Formats: sequence, structure tokens, C-alpha cells
Amino acid sequence: MNTKFNNLDKSYLELRKTAHETCRLFSKSPSKGNLKRIKSLFAICSEGVIIEAGFHCDYGSQMQIGDRTFININCTVLDAPINEGAISIGDDCLIGPNVQLLAVSHAIEPKQRLQKENFAAPITIGNNVWIGAGVIVLAGVAIGDNAVVGAGSIVTKNVAENTVVAGNPAVKIKDI
Repeated sequence: MNTKFNNLDKSYLELRKTAHETCRLFSKSPSKGNLKRIKSLFAICSEGVIIEAGFHCDYGSQMQIGDRTFININCTVLDAPINEGAISIGDDCLIGPNVQLLAVSHAIEPKQRLQKENFAAPITIGNNVWIGAGVIVLAGVAIGDNAVVGAGSIVTKNVAENTVVAGNPAVKIKDI
């Protein structure tokens, strides 16, 4: 279920500004110190997580990243500062370059959209998942353990464990 929140609220603007500045500094200088600052934004960031330059998130406070996960260059995470906008990435995941994890969206109805509220729904990525380059994962999606998402795919629905999906929208190609 999607939950509404207003990202123009002053407190959310401040949180986003802090996260954006942390991400900007890391992109400019991906040092161990700046990586440590990025990881400190997250609710949980386990051992051995590698995040390459160009990482961007809106808040980070509801993100959880498991052990030994690798996030390649230019990952964009539109998360929310509420539980419903959480992003959870399991252990041993590979996140390709230019991946977008979009747990936040807007209303489809024009009158609702004028209210400037956002809708959030969690994204859950299981263990040992490989998400190829340029993939977009939409709000409310869960990707099961050991799944592979082909490069350039747009994931609009849940992905079963031990499957390969690809396309726009992503569809099952085969079982692993």
C-alpha cells in the first residue's frame, strides 16, 4: 500500500538537503571518510559494503544494506523518511551502474498531484541478487533471493526468487 507524505515539509527539506550534500561530497571525493558519511545516513549498513562514486539518495534514514553488497557508479535512490519508503538490499547483491531505486512517486490524478504530496512504498531486494546496468525498480517491488534483472529493465512487479527477468516492463525469461 502506498503511503502519502509531503516532501516539501520544512523538516523533510532539511533532511534531504543534508543527505544531498553528503552525497555530493562523496561524488566529488569518494574517500573512505566520505564513504563513511554516506553509510552513516543509512538505518543499517553491514560489513563489506562497497559504494562507488555518483551515489545519490534523498534521505537514507530508512535504507538497509546487507553484507558484501556492491553498488556501482551513479546509483540513484529516491527513498522516503518514513517506513513505507524504506529500501532494503540483502547480502551479496550486485547493483549495476546507473541503477535507479524509486520508492517514491506522485499521484496520477491531476488534482491530487497539485497537492504536491508524494506516495511511498518499500523496495525489498533479497540476498545474492544481481541488478544489471540501467535498471529502474519502482515503488512497492520485492525482488527475491538469487534473482537476476537484465540491464535496462524496468521492474514494475515483484520478481520471484531464482529467476531471470528483463524488459520494459520486466518479465520472466527463465528460472535459474
